[in-house]
Amino acid sequence: MILLCLCFYLCIVMKFEEQIKKPLNKIVSRLSQTQLIYLLSFIVGLLGALIASVMKNTIHFTAELVNSSFSTGKGLLFYFIIPFTGVVLTYFFVKTFVKDNISHGISRVLHAISKKKSYLKAKNIWASVIAGTITIGFGGSVGAEAPIVLAGSSIGSSIGRFFNLNYRQITLLLGCGAAGAVSGIFKAPIAGIVFTLEILMLDLTMSSIVPLLISSVTAATVAWISMGDQVLLSFSVKEAFLINNVPFYLILGIFTGLVSVWFSKMTMITEKLYNKINNQGLKLLAGGTALSVLVLLFPSFFGEGYNSVKSLLDGNESVLNSVILGFLPDKWWAILIISGLIVLLKVFATSSTNAAGGIGGVFAPVLFTGAVAGFFSSKIIMHYSTAEIPDNRFVLAGMAGMMAGVMHAPLTAIFLIAEITGGYDLLIPLIITSTISYITARAFTRYSIYHVQLATQGELITHHKDKAVLVITDWRKDIETDLICVKPDDTLRELVKAIKRSKRNIFPVVDEYGVLEGVVLLDNVRELMFNPDLYDEVLVRDLMTIPTTYIDVSESMASVMEAFNRTGEWNLPVLDKGIYVGFISKARIFATYRDMLLQMSED
Repeated sequence: MILLCLCFYLCIVMKFEEQIKKPLNKIVSRLSQTQLIYLLSFIVGLLGALIASVMKNTIHFTAELVNSSFSTGKGLLFYFIIPFTGVVLTYFFVKTFVKDNISHGISRVLHAISKKKSYLKAKNIWASVIAGTITIGFGGSVGAEAPIVLAGSSIGSSIGRFFNLNYRQITLLLGCGAAGAVSGIFKAPIAGIVFTLEILMLDLTMSSIVPLLISSVTAATVAWISMGDQVLLSFSVKEAFLINNVPFYLILGIFTGLVSVWFSKMTMITEKLYNKINNQGLKLLAGGTALSVLVLLFPSFFGEGYNSVKSLLDGNESVLNSVILGFLPDKWWAILIISGLIVLLKVFATSSTNAAGGIGGVFAPVLFTGAVAGFFSSKIIMHYSTAEIPDNRFVLAGMAGMMAGVMHAPLTAIFLIAEITGGYDLLIPLIITSTISYITARAFTRYSIYHVQLATQGELITHHKDKAVLVITDWRKDIETDLICVKPDDTLRELVKAIKRSKRNIFPVVDEYGVLEGVVLLDNVRELMFNPDLYDEVLVRDLMTIPTTYIDVSESMASVMEAFNRTGEWNLPVLDKGIYVGFISKARIFATYRDMLLQMSED
């Protein structure tokens, strides 16, 4: 409860920032920019860990409350009604109190970095925690990581804006919040840092790595203090790695890579199908029913799935049991059928939860699917070969492979699984499986599940500085609207009057509706201006020329730069669906590009 109060406290601070800033400014003025960033990264890491602890504890408390309230048995009614109820409650909570879209948390963070100058609303801090808790606590088949990352990133963004930092510094603190969140969830500081570098695409420089280290280590330390030895997911590898098993990990890498492609593509297809349902009530009914049916078939879909993963690591296969189908544990083919169906159908349970109105991410479902895929693979290999491969090793390697394939983050996968196993005894199998899975998945999917939508819209930030600047820069602010417009039927006399009033040498020609018909250049009428006899005989339409091309306000910065390079022009008209808006000049836009590039390249 105390931790939850801290969550709301930050939001209150943002409401009364002007009153709080005055005493803080005295302290901040004594610090250099570097010292300030280090201090703020520590605070962000601290709060990120607290948010992670808050949400994990509230999810556990909610799940326990739900289970105890229905202690008469988890039969058909429980698994059908409870997940659906959770989605409905989440939908109405978001609609009534949040009144904003907080789903797909990690994608939302990426969009904020690329198109909103790393601005994330402070209310995301409490909204994502409460909404995610309701969804997952009631059995929604999603993970808490995305809401926690969104909350942690919102903390970093809010603190950065509170201290009037620039875009690059706010983005860095946003990344510190994400790193702290991941580190706090799993007590995996290295994975937290690498997650920020691979998924959020922050640059690896000394000016960024130190704050990320501070935030991530702080979060992991706070997690140890608040939760002790208990951790979300942990397992100690005891068996030694055998070099003879390398071929089997290669096979597992290919398999998890293909499953990753299935998971990614089915997620996109399923969500598109749900989005075609215009009636929100019908969408809620369809998604909630699909989720309940799938949880009814496979109770392991209930909630995040980490308890099922732990059971598989401990060798307990009964967690794969189906309420309706059932299976005989001593029949290997029955286990294969059930585990294979789980691998294929988990993605639909996750997508249905989110599409219906639930709040959660794919992080935990990906790890769950990878664990079952690894278990599935080990059963087949051990049945058809003489190899002795402990199931738990393939479960862990499968998690890493699936994560590398779906998220296109092999390093995050390697270090996360290595850290939650308490050492690096499994490092070689993790590297093999993750690398092969990543290569396999990249052959079919160019972008990760987090990046594909932004990449399609040309809004994805990457480590390529030039492309990153093109994505971030808002060229519309440089549109020049001080040009005097003339009409096509105006005479030369009226044009000369416009020239006298103007400080520019370009005159847009627009009709009565504001549609651009052409332009008149001062150089083209200079000689005619000194011949008064032509003032009432020559019309503007006789003098105007058609622009080489034009730019629509909806186009990206990359398209604008390409248009200038292609045409060689120094000024191009800007239209909004054919209506004249203004002109954009090459000189101004290149100056803006250079300033943004210098800002992003500071070290």
